[in-house]
Amino acid sequence: MERQLIAIVDDDASVRRALERQIRAIGYRCASFERAEEYLLVAAECGAACVICDIRLEGMSGLDLARHPRITELRIPVVLISGSDDAHISEPALAPGAAFLRKPFLCEELLEAIVGTIGAPIADGDS
Repeated sequence: MERQLIAIVDDDASVRRALERQIRAIGYRCASFERAEEYLLVAAECGAACVICDIRLEGMSGLDLARHPRITELRIPVVLISGSDDAHISEPALAPGAAFLRKPFLCEELLEAIVGTIGAPIADGDS
């Protein structure tokens, strides 16, 4: 069986690369997008099990992406990340199925957030 895909949405290329390395290291595949709108164009076809998205993006914000009808209809869980002091972000402010991590975070925290939304990674060859 193919490993689950995690979509990364962040306007900082260095953050996308770092997240890609972390996600691959913990057993998932990944696809990266610079903007939320870019991801939404392919959300249904992409087949992502989860989206990791920066809250502050040019254009549509990560919060708006997490609440977007296409994401909620597809029931794609979202892990929102932010390096700024987003004190207004709390569990009640998140869309159902969403989680929040403040940058910088440890790889273990990222894994815990992903597993908390979709379960453990499915490795190639697992049933």
